[in-house]
Amino acid sequence: MNNWSNPWLLAVLVPAMLVLGAITHRLWAARQAHARRRIPKHWPLSTRALTSSDEALVWHWLARAFYDHHVMIKLPVTRFTLPRNREKGMHWYRLLGSVYCTFTICKADGRVIGCVDVPGRSGLPRSTRALKHALLTQCGLPYWVVRSSSLPPVAEIRAEFLGESPITQSMREREQEEQALTAAQVNLRTALTRQRSNRPNDFGTPSSHPNHDSEGLRSEFSTQWQENDSFLTPLDSRRGELL
Repeated sequence: MNNWSNPWLLAVLVPAMLVLGAITHRLWAARQAHARRRIPKHWPLSTRALTSSDEALVWHWLARAFYDHHVMIKLPVTRFTLPRNREKGMHWYRLLGSVYCTFTICKADGRVIGCVDVPGRSGLPRSTRALKHALLTQCGLPYWVVRSSSLPPVAEIRAEFLGESPITQSMREREQEEQALTAAQVNLRTALTRQRSNRPNDFGTPSSHPNHDSEGLRSEFSTQWQENDSFLTPLDSRRGELL
């Protein structure tokens, strides 16, 4: 008993026990951290949809509105922005790493032209909306908040994102319709020509002059189409400037 009450012995044992306890705790913490990083054999995860029902409606609408662009889903703003000061890049990444927009519209070369957010059931916090608006506007990108129940006109959002006028949009739609009608006309001509060339003649054999029948069919089809649809033969047949 007298040995344990020796102050010199206590002065040696107490620090040694503290050091041993610290080492033991450090080893335990390292083991716990390693266990958390260990890849499990069976992941406790399930798949889910990228969008909610409201987001899906806006997504399909954007795909039609920006048919000539790509609509990216829930892309973080750090993916298409870059800090001017590289030394503070990690700081801005930590600050903005969790900030994303519901939809990001970009060109075929990956250049972003604007972002769209769809509020959830609880709405979009005013601070979050103000942050995204200030950030994207200063980067020269339009930022819109769109609800599936009140979609804006296509011409309006294209004018904001692409700088198009309503006249330009109308000309693009007309050009698409003309191309679709022309393609349908060519396909129909080809099908009818194939049927006529395989049709037996008076001698019970397939026609030996498919070109002649094709020319007659082309003239007949062109006349009938022009009579039934005046859109392909407008009064003013001058071509407009393609934009």
